[in-house]
Amino acid sequence: MTRPDPGPAEQWAADEGFEVDFADCSVGPIHYVAAGPETAPLVLLLHGFPDFWYTWRDHIAPLAAEYRVVAPDLRGYNRSARPRGVSSYRLDRLRTDVYELIQQLGYGTASVVGHDWGGSLALSFARHHPAHVDRLVVANTLDPERLAAQLRGRQLLRSWYSGFFQLPWLPERVLGARDYRALCDLFRDLSGHDETDIERYLGAWRRKGRLTASVNYYRALGRQTLKYPLGSPARVVVPTKLLWGTDDVALRPSVLDRLARGIDDPTVERYEGASHWVHADEPDRFREDVRAFLP
Repeated sequence: MTRPDPGPAEQWAADEGFEVDFADCSVGPIHYVAAGPETAPLVLLLHGFPDFWYTWRDHIAPLAAEYRVVAPDLRGYNRSARPRGVSSYRLDRLRTDVYELIQQLGYGTASVVGHDWGGSLALSFARHHPAHVDRLVVANTLDPERLAAQLRGRQLLRSWYSGFFQLPWLPERVLGARDYRALCDLFRDLSGHDETDIERYLGAWRRKGRLTASVNYYRALGRQTLKYPLGSPARVVVPTKLLWGTDDVALRPSVLDRLARGIDDPTVERYEGASHWVHADEPDRFREDVRAFLP
């Protein structure tokens, strides 16, 4: 399978001395950026929507002082394999990517840190593959297998975009209009993002079919939820820390309490005044909280 050329973010990573490589998974190549000794414990950093590995740029090097840190592009994003069809983005297939990535990297277990969709995937992976997760850290996310317990009342209204994303082609048309103007404006308003960062994000968003692939995560989850609306998934039993920005415009603070109910004895840290992108708003504190929890 053809591997896409590096973009401006990957050029920056190479200049920083990070490893830029691919893992050969069953879906196809999964692209990742890595740092740290290969003999150290593995830490996976999973991004959300509409990010890619670059969202972890401020965290890779500091964590790599003690860990083997790998930040992949999830399937469909940036340089990773982009299978067609909504069903290609079901949770079970996303979990397979994480499992195979850990194996391809030469490990049996990993600590998994996830934000937004990366947090949802991390929760699902820990629930179904607890023997392969050392520690779990998730930030500002939903449990994708317990949506009915979290999307209630005013939170359901805040999550209107999830319904919009179920439509064919229109979400891509809106988000991609005027060279991704809406997404660019969103990231300009986030802490720690300048015009150089915007250009690096554009390098990922402009790749053919990537916007549709990222929206297909929502479509696949929506179809699964309609099919099994009252499912009772197992609890997450691995050691878990929840990091939460309280000024999240997408997720109300009440979601954190409902999220925690599906996890055995989670550690919770609230970041007062931080946004949905808590790892970008308070990177130093975020890293310290992650580092203090990892084995």
